[in-house]
Amino acid sequence: MDWKIGFVLGCLFAFILTSLFQSTLMTKKQRKNQTNNPVTRKLRERLVMSNAVDFRLSMGPSIVVLGGGTGLASLLTGLKCFTRNITAVVTVTDEGGSSGRLRQEWGLLPPGDIRNCVVALAENDNELSQILDFRFDKGELKGHSLGNLILLAVTELAGDFRLGVDKMNNLLAIRGRVVPMTTEPVSLAARTCSGDMVRGELRISRIGSEIEEIWLEPRDANPEREVLRAIEEADLIVLGPGSLFTSVIPNLLLEKVSDRLCSSRVPVVYVSNLMTQPGETDDFNILDHINWISRSMGRNPDSVIVNDGIIPEDVLSIYNEQGASPLYLDNGQVRDLETKGISVIGAELFKISEEGVLRHNGLSLSEILMKICRENSEVL
Repeated sequence: MDWKIGFVLGCLFAFILTSLFQSTLMTKKQRKNQTNNPVTRKLRERLVMSNAVDFRLSMGPSIVVLGGGTGLASLLTGLKCFTRNITAVVTVTDEGGSSGRLRQEWGLLPPGDIRNCVVALAENDNELSQILDFRFDKGELKGHSLGNLILLAVTELAGDFRLGVDKMNNLLAIRGRVVPMTTEPVSLAARTCSGDMVRGELRISRIGSEIEEIWLEPRDANPEREVLRAIEEADLIVLGPGSLFTSVIPNLLLEKVSDRLCSSRVPVVYVSNLMTQPGETDDFNILDHINWISRSMGRNPDSVIVNDGIIPEDVLSIYNEQGASPLYLDNGQVRDLETKGISVIGAELFKISEEGVLRHNGLSLSEILMKICRENSEVL
């Protein structure tokens, strides 16, 4: 090799080594400065804590919750603090409000309950709720919530309601997943004690005490495969809370779902409502609720969780004026449930919102469900 070429190559190699050495020194210096920076240190601590929380939640039990409405959303807000392995199975028979209009005008399955559950499982449900629950008050969009319209847009882009819900789950990075019970257009139908046929969720919600039989049309509708898979892989299955005939029972009317529940070896728990629902469950007690649940599912639940906390009189008076009554167990009902092999778990389960609305305390309820999971795993 010519000495001139060797000299040039040597200088180039020396330059590269020097640059790498200086770069390494600079990187170490920057790291030291970043480490000593209070803001950077706090961000790193938050990241470590966040990763630790995510890891703990990822190791939580697999829980399937079937229901709909505000009751299910209240439970999910608490449950996400204990596990991210949650599958919320939501009924799709809603006909009222924004959901009903979108169903009629666009052929979209009712998005309202799904939106509520997605928000409940989101990391920051309070801020997100304000955005997605925003309702337009004028023009052609009057009455529609922003969340429903977003789900409509995502479904149109995806070309499928199920894919649209998946995209919402991923978009909001929720702790768990929300799944419609079916993507087939179904509606509720019932026969009253006098033999009259009633169709539609809205009409059925007004005559609950008169119902003799209830079913879905079409009767042979198929559930989502993910629903069946989630039930098979679950550590715990929870029914409710939610409206008896229009939120909880519709999920049980799908034959393949009830078959899976009947053959399941994990605990099936029913969460009782706090109050009766005017029109839908007038004069019902907790035993009446469970009898309908058992009849629709084809088996008794293993446990029922009931509120035994005393609801303040000023709150009760407001609900009494609307025709609602508190749901408590008496000794006779307890004996009947125990005879059926159903264990009773009582606790103070309610909370009162700033608006004076009675809701389930999601955290208290979730603590009970997690205890059931632990006890069952110890037995196994």
